[in-house]
Amino acid sequence: MRFSGTAGAAAAISAALAACSGPASTNGTGASGSNDLLTGVIGYGNDQSWDPLLTASAFTMAANNHIYEGLVDTDPLTRAPYAALATALPDTTGTTWKFTLRSGAKWHDGQPVTIDDVLFTYQRALDNKNQTLAYSFLASWLKEVKQVDDTSVEFTLNYPFPDGLARLTIPKIMPRHVFGTQAGLDAAKGGKAVGSGPYKLTAHNPKSNSEFERFDDYNGPLKPTIKKMNWLSIVDASARVAKISGNSAGAQLSDNVPYANIDQLSKGGLTVEGGKGMNHMFLMFNTKQKPFDDVRVRQAMFYAIDTQKMIEVALKGHGTAASSFLNHENPSYAQASTVYTYDPNKAKQLLAAAGVTNLSITLMAVNVSWIVDCLPTLANSWEAVGIKTTLAPQDTSALFTKMDQSQSYQVVAAASNPNQFGLDCDLILRYNYTANGTWMKYTKWDASTEAKQIFSLMDQAAAQPDKTQKLALEHQYLDLIAQQAVLYPVVHTELMTAWNPKKLSGIQALPYPGYNLLKAKFA
Repeated sequence: MRFSGTAGAAAAISAALAACSGPASTNGTGASGSNDLLTGVIGYGNDQSWDPLLTASAFTMAANNHIYEGLVDTDPLTRAPYAALATALPDTTGTTWKFTLRSGAKWHDGQPVTIDDVLFTYQRALDNKNQTLAYSFLASWLKEVKQVDDTSVEFTLNYPFPDGLARLTIPKIMPRHVFGTQAGLDAAKGGKAVGSGPYKLTAHNPKSNSEFERFDDYNGPLKPTIKKMNWLSIVDASARVAKISGNSAGAQLSDNVPYANIDQLSKGGLTVEGGKGMNHMFLMFNTKQKPFDDVRVRQAMFYAIDTQKMIEVALKGHGTAASSFLNHENPSYAQASTVYTYDPNKAKQLLAAAGVTNLSITLMAVNVSWIVDCLPTLANSWEAVGIKTTLAPQDTSALFTKMDQSQSYQVVAAASNPNQFGLDCDLILRYNYTANGTWMKYTKWDASTEAKQIFSLMDQAAAQPDKTQKLALEHQYLDLIAQQAVLYPVVHTELMTAWNPKKLSGIQALPYPGYNLLKAKFA
C-alpha cells in the first residue's frame, strides 16, 4: 500500500516472528552498552515504500527523518520549523518565499546537493499525475517552485499561508541522479534510500531490520553522536516486549509498547513514557455498499459502540473517546456538534428509521496489536443492537491491496496518525479528506454533495488570513465530517515508548509511531 497512515506500517505476525529470528545483525549486537551501536525496536513493518514523497509507513517515515532532509525540517515534538537544507527561514507573510541551499551539502554517495535536486523533488510533488502523497499537503497553497540562480529557489504561493512552512519537511529532497528515472523510483519504493541527512542506510532486510551509519560528511544543523543504529521490525507485541526486557535485552528502546506491559517494563528499570496526539482507531465505510450510503446507518454504528469499555479493557485507560476528528490536544480542537456517546437505544432507532433489519457485516481490520484488542468490543456492541458481525483482522498490506484493487468491502477498522506529517488542522484533514485522494477513493464518497461542501470549506479556511475566521471555518467542516461519519475516529490513544535510561539519553516519547534519535546519546 502506498499511503497507509500509521496502520500501513504493520506487517503480518509471521513477519514479526521472522524479525525475531532474522539475520545475525538483527539480534541486538551492542545492546549491552557499546557506544558504536544503538539497537531499537519499531512495532511496525519496514517493508512498505521508502519513497519519501509516497510513504506514510511508520517505520519508513521515522527512518527517512534520519536519512533525508527537507529545505525546512521541524522539531519532532513541537513541530517548530528550522532551516535544514536551506540556510535560513523566509518571511512567510507574503506570497513569495526564497530559499538558498546550504553550501557543501552532499548526498550519501558523495555527490553534491544541487538546485536541480530541489526542482526535481518539487516538480514531482506538485504534479498530480505522479499521485504523490505530498501533493495533497502542498497543492492548495503552493503554486510554483522555480530556480533563481545556482544556489536559490523561489516559491510562489496562491495566497499567504504561514502554516505551509512547517509542511516543507514532508517533501524530503531527493537526488535526481539516483531517482530521476522510473527504475530509480521503483528502487525507492523497494527500500533504496540516498539522502543528505545525518544517517545513511547501510542495510535493509524487509520484514526484519534496517541498519544505519552516521554520515561523516553531513554538515547540517544536527550533529548525531551515535555511530551505528540497527532498527528491528517486530510487529508481534510479546516478541517486541521480550526484546527490550531483562538483563540480556537485545535492544535499548522500543516504540509501540503494549499498555499491558507498562508496569512490567517500568519495574524492570526501563523508562516508559507516552505521547498523546492524533493516533486513533477509525471506521471507514464503503458508501457504494448499501446500507452504508445512508448516514443514519453510519451514525448508528458509532452510537452503538461502548467506547469506555474499549478504553478500559483494550487500552488499559490509555485512550480518549473521540469528540471531534481532532484530538483534545490539538490547537484547533473544539467539541464537534455531533458526538457519538454510547447510546444503543439511539442506534436502534436510527437503524429502524433507515429501514435496516437483520444487517450482517464483515469488519475488515488491520492486525496492529492494539487494534486487534479493540475488535471484540466493536463486535459485541454491534451484536447488541442487532448487527451480526464477523471480524476479519489481516495483514495491513493485504487489506489495503484489496482496496487498491477496488475489491468489495463494507467497513474497515484501522489506525492512523496524521501527526507524522504535522499538527495544523488543514494538514490533518487533507490527509484523509482530499478530493480524488486515496482515502476518499476507498470510501467512494468524494463526489457527494456533502463531500464537496467539506472540500470547499477547507479551501476557504486555508486561504483565510484572519485566524479567528479561519478557526470558525475549520470548526464548520469538522462538524460536517463528524455528522457524516464516513471516515471517523472512535478513540484517540496514547503511544508508549520505552528505553533503558542507563544506556540512552536524549530520548523523547513521540505522539506518533516511531522515534527520532537525532538527539540521542549513550548515557
